[in-house]
Amino acid sequence: MSIIKGALLDLSGTLHIDKVATPNAVAALKKLRAAGVKVRFVTNSTKTSDERLYAKLTKLGFELDRTEIFTSLSAAKRLVQEHSHRPLLLLEDEALEQFTDIDQSEPHTAVVLGLAPSKLDYANMNRAFTALMNGAELIGIHRAKYFASSENTLSIGPGGFIAALEYATGKQGVLVGKPKKEFYELALRDIGLLDQPGSVAMVGDDVLADLGGGAQELGLKRILVRTGKYMANDEAKAEVPLDGTFDTFADAVDKMVSW
Repeated sequence: MSIIKGALLDLSGTLHIDKVATPNAVAALKKLRAAGVKVRFVTNSTKTSDERLYAKLTKLGFELDRTEIFTSLSAAKRLVQEHSHRPLLLLEDEALEQFTDIDQSEPHTAVVLGLAPSKLDYANMNRAFTALMNGAELIGIHRAKYFASSENTLSIGPGGFIAALEYATGKQGVLVGKPKKEFYELALRDIGLLDQPGSVAMVGDDVLADLGGGAQELGLKRILVRTGKYMANDEAKAEVPLDGTFDTFADAVDKMVSW
């Protein structure tokens, strides 16, 4: 029997790239479940709502329950609600659907920034700057430097835009997604393995955003895949050696079920 009881899986770049599943990923997920491994999906995807993300994954052929998906977008909304913020949301329209029940009137008390290529222009960044200078809190859904927009193309992520606002305002943003320890703990608690993190694998294509920070601090098994945003020798960037690096998610699963 495998020592792996649970798996936290990154989505974009690991299970799929844009609208294409990575090689044999659909079958690999079935294999992982058949081995009795409890699965949760942990993603910093912020370009679309959770419901649209779920629909996309099922269309690609993945078998999953909506409740198995933990997104940084949901974590950001939870933080906004907890503090009764009136946020300025720099998000794509499909992601804004998740915030229709949130008061977004001025004066804004928070700026929420995610991956939003159509919204991160000078005018909107200046609106965010003004709100922050007037006392709003900066909430970064994640700080990725770049992401895989297609199989062979990397594009700039939201991290640089968050850093620009921090530099201009002198404020430090609050991060809610990976690699925050608290984000992983939500998923671990849901699968009943919060007290056994060493029996849980985190699989992703980003050695820092997926496998650093909280994943390292909690003692998760940290597995890197050479798909998505992976670049040659990324594994060398890890502060603590990884538990494995594999060409694809499917290859990682083969190892996980026999560990």
